[in-house]
Amino acid sequence: MSYLVDTNVLSELRRKSPDRNVVRWFEERPARMLFVSVLTLGEIRKGIERVTERRLRTRLLDWLEGELPAFFAGRVLDVDRRVADRWGRLLAALGRPAPAIDSLLAATASFHELRVVTRNVRDFDFYGVDVIDPWEAAGGDESPGRHRVNEPARRRRA
Repeated sequence: MSYLVDTNVLSELRRKSPDRNVVRWFEERPARMLFVSVLTLGEIRKGIERVTERRLRTRLLDWLEGELPAFFAGRVLDVDRRVADRWGRLLAALGRPAPAIDSLLAATASFHELRVVTRNVRDFDFYGVDVIDPWEAAGGDESPGRHRVNEPARRRRA
């Protein structure tokens, strides 16, 4: 199984003292199994644009424009027509509006048969994708940090 890594996981790994469980989870997976969405890179860019301290901003830009593309070479996933189609189906099944970024990440994971790796497990509860919280998943993918939602939530008819 391969994984779609969410923004909060990459941000955690960038911290001076990242959570040990997150580091362990990330290090235990071969790089070839880890994917990132262009949306995640966009969220990181947005965060960097808000940084005013010049040295920190430069380091973060080097990370975004150098280290991340090198690490995820060949494993950066676009939102293409197929993902957009899956997104439309997921939202139709959900039957209500949903946050665009999270729902597009869920559609990306669903289409490419990936597990979402995030701290924000509840953000993905409604989309029918496997979700792993590496802050809780010290024992691997089958630990309590792993969540499975079998079916997208459906709107109830009144």
